[in-house]
Amino acid sequence: MAPDASSPATELRVEADIESAWRTAADAIADAVAAGVSAAGTAAVAVSGGSTPRGLHRLLAEPPWVDAIPWGRLHVFWADERLVPYDDPASNYGAARLDWLDRLARAPAGVHPVPAGLPPETAADRYAHELRSHFRGRGATEPILDLAVLGIGSDGHTASLFPGHPALDEGERWTAAVQGGDPDVWRVTLTYPVLNRARRVLFLAVGDAKAEVVRRVLCDAAPALPAQRVRPAAGAVTWVLDRAAARLLEDKTACG
Repeated sequence: MAPDASSPATELRVEADIESAWRTAADAIADAVAAGVSAAGTAAVAVSGGSTPRGLHRLLAEPPWVDAIPWGRLHVFWADERLVPYDDPASNYGAARLDWLDRLARAPAGVHPVPAGLPPETAADRYAHELRSHFRGRGATEPILDLAVLGIGSDGHTASLFPGHPALDEGERWTAAVQGGDPDVWRVTLTYPVLNRARRVLFLAVGDAKAEVVRRVLCDAAPALPAQRVRPAAGAVTWVLDRAAARLLEDKTACG
């Protein structure tokens, strides 16, 4: 079933422009980290790459967010990663390090990038082991992210879960090796068994080019697109859009 923008579990935020959308998303990250730290002493957030979140990541290293987030209690994971060297412009971790992590006066408690330089299946297995080690060290048998920050492609993919790929049907493994996307390279992605255990999921989509896929994900009944299948069982989904990305929705709260 497609996400229902009128459901109490789905929050739809439409902001005036891309800068306002970035600020709203930064506030949501700070809130999720604070909630996780309050409940368990630490928080775990998975972030995404690509062009859309880079402005958001830069904000996290600036006031007021840099001062509001308890970095020494935060563990950062990646929703997906291209298997390229970290200094490659296509590396999600490399971009986050440049835009955000290297600019912090105090490093996060843990930074957990997907290992580069390994065969795809080996890298996926290693990242699953990284998740297992972190969460079991905190008494959890399954990975439960406080927040997963996701984007969406024009084909409806999110993380590196692409339409038609067998990884969409993975019901047990926490990670998968996937080839595709732009650039068309091998990647490691978190799978639905992780994303749908998150306490909260935030989708960030901006720009006119995202309007049609946003409309389809939020308004089409059949779950045909990968992003529609991100439905955390015990969590909430927040969509943060600018006006351009929301232009095909009937109003700011529902599909009409």
